[in-house]
Amino acid sequence: MATTADAPQEAAHHAAGDIAFSPHLSGASILVVDDEPGMRNFLVRMLASRCRHVAEAADVATASRLLEATPFDLIILDNIMAGRTGLEWLEELRGSGFYRDVILITAFADLETAIKALRAGAADFVLKPFRSNQILNAIARCLDRGRLMRENFVLRRELKALPGVGAMVGASNATRSVRGMIERVGPMPTTVLVTGESGTGKEVTARSLHDVSPRAGKPFVPVNCAAIAPEIIESELFGHLKGAFTGAASSREGLFFYAQGGTLFLDEVGELPPAMQSKLLRVIEDKKVRPVGAEREVPVDVRLIAATNCDLATAVAQGRFRQDLYYRLNVVNIHLAPLRERAPDVEPLAHLFMAELSAQLGVPPLDLTAGVLRALARYDWPGNVRELRNVIERSLILGEFPSDVVPDADEEPAAADAGALPQGLGAVEKAHMLKVLGEAGGNRAEAARRLGVSRKTLDRKLKAWNA
Repeated sequence: MATTADAPQEAAHHAAGDIAFSPHLSGASILVVDDEPGMRNFLVRMLASRCRHVAEAADVATASRLLEATPFDLIILDNIMAGRTGLEWLEELRGSGFYRDVILITAFADLETAIKALRAGAADFVLKPFRSNQILNAIARCLDRGRLMRENFVLRRELKALPGVGAMVGASNATRSVRGMIERVGPMPTTVLVTGESGTGKEVTARSLHDVSPRAGKPFVPVNCAAIAPEIIESELFGHLKGAFTGAASSREGLFFYAQGGTLFLDEVGELPPAMQSKLLRVIEDKKVRPVGAEREVPVDVRLIAATNCDLATAVAQGRFRQDLYYRLNVVNIHLAPLRERAPDVEPLAHLFMAELSAQLGVPPLDLTAGVLRALARYDWPGNVRELRNVIERSLILGEFPSDVVPDADEEPAAADAGALPQGLGAVEKAHMLKVLGEAGGNRAEAARRLGVSRKTLDRKLKAWNA
């Protein structure tokens, strides 16, 4: 915690070079809470031209009402105020699930107050009177630190995520139609439901929507709803307070918090438990989340994109998915056709994966001859784009296309052998999956992660193979 004591407020005139530059200041929303009109006016005037939004409150009651309606990035809070001190309110905020940074300002400070501020969760501690460059530097530190923390969290999640399935490339009419939808819908705040079989590129579509939106500079946070245990998914999404449940040794922010200002991608949304469906519906309607164990709701500014490989309309008819949530998510639907229905996409995707994976593996690319491309285009691709990527990767590792995948790359296969390719590729797939499962010591979850498929897909294939 930084402690700042300095010259009178009259010295607020400063050189621009004295202020630490934060690239996130212009997009910040800041709440100033102080019972002195002069100090509020000084801070609001100073910040109004530098920040996206600045609000002021003369007491904690007014500030509480503002917090209920607006997701602020930072609070500048005076300690000594009529009625309640800033420290008392800060302790209440932290206890109710407010995670954003708070800078405490005060004219009366000692070591005990500083220690209490630290324990209460203040991010910085600035003594009055202060120069404008001092409070701006404190704000810049808080915003930069908060942004860095969120970016690190998102990057750690992405490092653990499944391998990518390539960009939204392809020459088929279906893919061109999807690209057109992305360009049209992406810049809008509308909730989008992406549907299609596993491996068709639903996350790629969601990322593309995010990249062409005004939120492109903010986090994109993907969540696989099927991979999170039902008993902890609420905590993962909304966060929790210390002691909210057994094992909650400390408070933790949820994924909605980390996606603040950006996009939250809910993959396999059809796997959400019924209780969680109700809570998600309320979040969409109220734009607020309640951390587990908290008494207050916290406003959020997040765009939702959902995806599923199941038929949600059928799930609604069967009572497995809430109808009102389905309508909320399905404002705009982007359907991704399976790869077997868009054969013209196989060649550009194969070239893309060959270039990307050969660079990642540090091996020379294999020649995608006309014969190889014919063989790849003939296959049914039950695993869709993800399976094509895995085949290219395995071929690079082997140094050649397996003969049972591409029987003769330079010749047109005979009609009698037309059925050999799918069977051959299926045999390679089975051998590879069983080999990886063995290397993982029989741990199906770990094997699925290494293979780049869902646990459900692996279980289904092992059942079909009686393995």
